[in-house]
This record gives sequence, structure tokens and C-alpha cells, in this order.
Amino acid sequence: MKSHGFILDFLKGSSWAFALVGSYIVFKSFLIFGLSSALFLTFLFIFVALFLIAAVDAFIINKERDEELKKQTKILQDILYELQSEKEN
Repeated sequence: MKSHGFILDFLKGSSWAFALVGSYIVFKSFLIFGLSSALFLTFLFIFVALFLIAAVDAFIINKERDEELKKQTKILQDILYELQSEKEN
């Protein structure tokens, strides 16, 4: 399970790098068409990249929440078992 966390953290970091480097490349590439179009397309690229970063972050949060719920369910099952065994005695 730990390897999945490393992969997701790496994916999140690489998404940030993609957003930064990609916005620079988009700006430089479209600068020949004018400053306003280059800025507009760069902001559009940044918006899409930040949406993808938010999606990866939401996936990480949901994964952590599911792991925590599994731990809590296990603890509650242990408590229920202990209570039932005390009732029988």
C-alpha cells in the first residue's frame, strides 16, 4: 500500500512541474501571435493544469479517507466482539 502513496505523491509533484514548465512553453510559443493571445492561452493552460492537479489531490484525499475508514471499521468490529464476549460471560 505504501508504494501507491509514493506513486500518487510523485504524480502530484510531476503535475506541478508540468503546469509550470508547460505554461512557460505555451507562453513562449504563442508570443509570436501577440502578448494578449499568449497570456490568454497561458491562463487557459494553467486553468486546465490546476484542474488536473486538483483531481489528483482529490484522489489522494479519497484514498486516505478510505484507508482511515478501514482502520476505524476494524476497531469498531474489535469493540463489538469484546462487548459480545463480555455479554456471554
